[in-house]
Amino acid sequence: MKLKATLTLVAASLFLAACDQAGSAAKESAKAETAKPSGNNTFVYCTAKAPLGFSPALVMEGTSYNASSQQVYNRLVEFKKGSTDLEPALAESWEISDDGLTYTFHLRKGVKFHTTKEFTPTRDFNADDVVFSFQRQLDPNHPYHNVSKGTYPYFKAMKFPDLLKSVEKVDDNTIRITLNKKDATFLASLGMDFISIYSAEYADAMLKAGKPETIDNKPVGTGPFIFVDYKTDQAAQYVANETYWKGRTPLDRLVISIVPDATTRYAKLQAGSCDLILFPNVADLAKMKTDPKVQLLEQKGLNVAYIAFNTEKAPFDNVKVRQALNYAVDKKAIIEAVYQGAGTAAKNPLPPTIWSYNDEIQDYPYDPEKAKQLLAEAGYPNGFETDFWIQPVVRASNPNPKRMAELVMADWAKVGVKANPVTFEWADYQKRAKAGELTAGIFGWSGDNGDPDNFLSPLLASSNAGNSNFARFKNAEFDALLDKAIGLTNKDERAALYKQAQVIFHDQAPWIPVAHSVGFAPLSPRVKGYVQSPFGYDAFYGVSVDGK
Repeated sequence: MKLKATLTLVAASLFLAACDQAGSAAKESAKAETAKPSGNNTFVYCTAKAPLGFSPALVMEGTSYNASSQQVYNRLVEFKKGSTDLEPALAESWEISDDGLTYTFHLRKGVKFHTTKEFTPTRDFNADDVVFSFQRQLDPNHPYHNVSKGTYPYFKAMKFPDLLKSVEKVDDNTIRITLNKKDATFLASLGMDFISIYSAEYADAMLKAGKPETIDNKPVGTGPFIFVDYKTDQAAQYVANETYWKGRTPLDRLVISIVPDATTRYAKLQAGSCDLILFPNVADLAKMKTDPKVQLLEQKGLNVAYIAFNTEKAPFDNVKVRQALNYAVDKKAIIEAVYQGAGTAAKNPLPPTIWSYNDEIQDYPYDPEKAKQLLAEAGYPNGFETDFWIQPVVRASNPNPKRMAELVMADWAKVGVKANPVTFEWADYQKRAKAGELTAGIFGWSGDNGDPDNFLSPLLASSNAGNSNFARFKNAEFDALLDKAIGLTNKDERAALYKQAQVIFHDQAPWIPVAHSVGFAPLSPRVKGYVQSPFGYDAFYGVSVDGK
């Protein structure tokens, strides 16, 4: 059901719901505001689609992270605001052994978990919470491993099951993590959303109560906002954490409002009922730049939109077919029609904004005759027919997947390839792709830790076929380069190996890398302190709003 009430009424109802449903800490925050006009210090974030869930360990998509880990949770280390640089978070400091295999983390003292309707903590954050958050994902025999049908896609994508040898509690304030092999990306990976720190005490309480899945749909963390309620396909609501260890956020309340239509989101921004909108229509950007009711931020994104071929299925198991369809696509036309100046053509799986990008690679030019020649050499002189999957949601890397699909299918038709459009609901789309049902289709990716391995391993390593490697691409030489690079500490040496890996990718063509988008953040003029994330996420700690 779509949200029908006005934001003023929504803010009021959310405020009342916060009073009714939050625990004692949240209730005190809400009560303190009863004398103020409702909604006066509420931030309304209008997003395009509902989150898949509120448990960052279970999902692998930005909308869910925006609704959970970016607001409710913390991690051992975190990225500085607007940066790919790390800073201490729940771990105040750490040491790394000389052999690079043992990490000892000294935990921050006095950090409080949220008090909610479901849970009242009796202790501060400690090492037990870190052990729980890792072991749930790592240990198949852990009592929470199969709760909420957990598959831990990002944990697996980052190869943590093979990387982690042990996660041990030294004492209440010290954790020791031992790796099976050196990993140059490990510390940065600990700043990623999938390894947010949960409350072991909350988990124990819900397990004893016979409802362990509660920790996944009613999250409790240590972050700046306390989760209050979620009305399916309408809105999620939060209140300020009064005891946040960094200091209370200026906002009293946060509302994540689900508004699927981009035109409606823009209208709500102009009307003052949204403070930030996600995924604006690219056709509206020129107007937004001169609209006095909008402050428009932009930055180049760490992302890529691509068409993946299932390299295990005919005809896409033939490299000449994959190369032919690269030649068949007019990327310039796609950039003009789909991105309208807010994107650049892609030729690699890495964006040019990340180190080790191989700019010496020459992209496949638009050449339909060359495409026909390769198809004939592959045994398809008259082309072939295939399903073409259309990503059902707008993402940071792709402002209009449907329009992109139309252009790609038209290009393929010119070389004799008839593509039949199909799509599925977003969660099903991903599930089916992981299961190997994909023929060819549109996907996108945004980097999460600023390291090139965060693109190459999750999306293309053999070990991630059946997880986040939707192309099911398997190449031993490519894998060997990634494995060697991740064990090195010298950045130049790593970059050289990643550049070689990009050459293999180009020659084997498991994808058509289509575009890298620019990230836009249309804000209300009353918003202060918001900073765009290089990873495309939205966090609202430190953000404030002028009173209406």
